[in-house]
Amino acid sequence: MTLVDPFVVNRLRSVVGKDLVVETTKDTIRGVLVDVQPDHIALSAGNDSTFFVRIQQIVSIMPV
Repeated sequence: MTLVDPFVVNRLRSVVGKDLVVETTKDTIRGVLVDVQPDHIALSAGNDSTFFVRIQQIVSIMPV
């Protein structure tokens, strides 16, 4: 079961293509937001690295 927070998903969709710092429960990741789905996001962090982060694990998001 996955809980969906439509407000967070809508806010994330408004910053697709922008550079973000995403703080999760385990780490902090900086990259370009390339995709938003109801349960996860995809961040491109350079060097052909893509991170998939579950929205439930996100603590904060900050534009750079």
